[in-house]
Amino acid sequence: MSTDHFTLTENVRNFAPAVGLVLGSGLGGFTRRMEVSQRVPYSELGLPHSGAPGHEGELVLGTVGSSRVAVLSGRTHLYENRGAREVTAGVRLLGALGVGKLFLTNAAGTLNEAYRPGEWMMLSDHINLTGESPLAGGPNFVDMSEIYTLSLRARFLGVAAAHAVRLHVGIYAGLRGPQYETPAEIRMLRVMGADAVGMSTVLEAIQARALGMEVAAFSCLTNWASGMSGPLSHSDVMEVGRGAAGALVDLLEGVLQ
Repeated sequence: MSTDHFTLTENVRNFAPAVGLVLGSGLGGFTRRMEVSQRVPYSELGLPHSGAPGHEGELVLGTVGSSRVAVLSGRTHLYENRGAREVTAGVRLLGALGVGKLFLTNAAGTLNEAYRPGEWMMLSDHINLTGESPLAGGPNFVDMSEIYTLSLRARFLGVAAAHAVRLHVGIYAGLRGPQYETPAEIRMLRVMGADAVGMSTVLEAIQARALGMEVAAFSCLTNWASGMSGPLSHSDVMEVGRGAAGALVDLLEGVLQ
């Protein structure tokens, strides 16, 4: 298994965030609601940088409410010819900074007719269809029976109710991409029990649990899945993500306070 070589300045090492956050496509605007103390490009940290639109590629350190937060604004993906260890390097960096709770976000297509584009879904479980694992290379038999921490999910549902935010709960199917799914594949995923589909998050959650982190994850439902509406467009995905980001910030602020 490869060894990480992160480049961390003293200011970054000493920031001591309690919470880490990974932002998906179109959700980079979240950092405008933070009290930012530092912004560090991935290139200066030794992290791979995504070429996908809507992924800024920087570590943002600051506060949300009364909590110190480390935000990975942008992620890399398997479809960029990256390996499972590369796409989860940011999670291991957050672990090296002392993060104990990790919140993952993504843009996803909705397969559930009751879960509409523009709304949020909190992950209760996932289906890893990437064929990859960041734990490959040894007998890393990590329990995944509660990959998304039940107590965190309960806290978020309570805050959502208090803020009148509609927060669905469901199962996320993670695929490799980069092409969107076919209508036949979407029908298969619905039979398997998936409520949303995307191209990230599952490997990061696996890595985080292997590091002992508590994990919560959220899909911004940006579009109907293939065959449920018209043609799919990444620009539409980013636009819906930008419009929905404020609701997640409200939830995060409520939980962190």
